[in-house]
Amino acid sequence: MMQLALIGADIVAIIVLVFGIYLPRYHRGDLVVALFGLNVGTLAVATALSSTSVSAGLGLGLFGVLSIVRLRSDELGQEDVAFYFSALALGLLAGLSPDPTWVGPGLMALIVFTMFAVTRSGVVGGHQYVSMRLDRAFPDEEAARSYVGEMLGQPPARLAITHVDYVNDSTQVEVRYRR
Repeated sequence: MMQLALIGADIVAIIVLVFGIYLPRYHRGDLVVALFGLNVGTLAVATALSSTSVSAGLGLGLFGVLSIVRLRSDELGQEDVAFYFSALALGLLAGLSPDPTWVGPGLMALIVFTMFAVTRSGVVGGHQYVSMRLDRAFPDEEAARSYVGEMLGQPPARLAITHVDYVNDSTQVEVRYRR
């Protein structure tokens, strides 16, 4: 009976996380299926592992491998990764049925509330992150910063040169700037 209550709490938590917090803010419908699939898959495997003699370490190792494969297969922003791992954690909490009985739903609520609070706090969203290929080779960071500042109409908050190509006369930079 407790397992059914945890599954119900997990379903409510993932629906709130995805449709109440993630989708309205980030508008990435393509990740909705991934978040739900990850959550339900994690729930199913964690439930199966919790009722066998297989060690929790093996189960968590399997989740780690699956996460690495998924994260390497598509470009995800840091916010997407946070929601991805929140969905994974919700499934683990429901599947592993921690004692006492209030711990699972309490931690699920903490995850959902934390994601809500952090994404609504104003900390997230004030800056934009882009990777840019500049049409000149800039070995000097200050020259690249000035050039990018002219393009953006404001100086970048952070700029890092990741590659300079003297043959093709280009520079790859990672830029963070205020929206």
